[in-house]
Amino acid sequence: MANKRYTTGGIVRTFKAVHRYAQMSARKIRPYADLVRGEFADVALEILSCYPARGAKLVRQAIYNAVKNAEDRSASGRTTLLEVLDIRVDGGPVSKRFRPKSRGASSVYFKRTSHITVVVG
Repeated sequence: MANKRYTTGGIVRTFKAVHRYAQMSARKIRPYADLVRGEFADVALEILSCYPARGAKLVRQAIYNAVKNAEDRSASGRTTLLEVLDIRVDGGPVSKRFRPKSRGASSVYFKRTSHITVVVG
């Protein structure tokens, strides 16, 4: 299949979905985003469905939402040639938590969040 983009009058239409405050660190999600960057959306969804990891599930859901946004907002409803143009995983806010240690001490650990942005077109 040729690498064609969905166009309307020569202008590439892009559709976006953002998953904010995902309860997982960006470092754990980025490898799955790198797997599907530049792929067609339906191929990307199939690739990610093979991975049982939670990061893959979060990326798959964001791509699925971007495709559904394209179906809702496009006039013709043709979404078969959608390509994952851009996918970013950025760090979100970090919460500090404390864990008790021996002899009355405590240590800090961080609950990290991330923002997943997917652009298809």
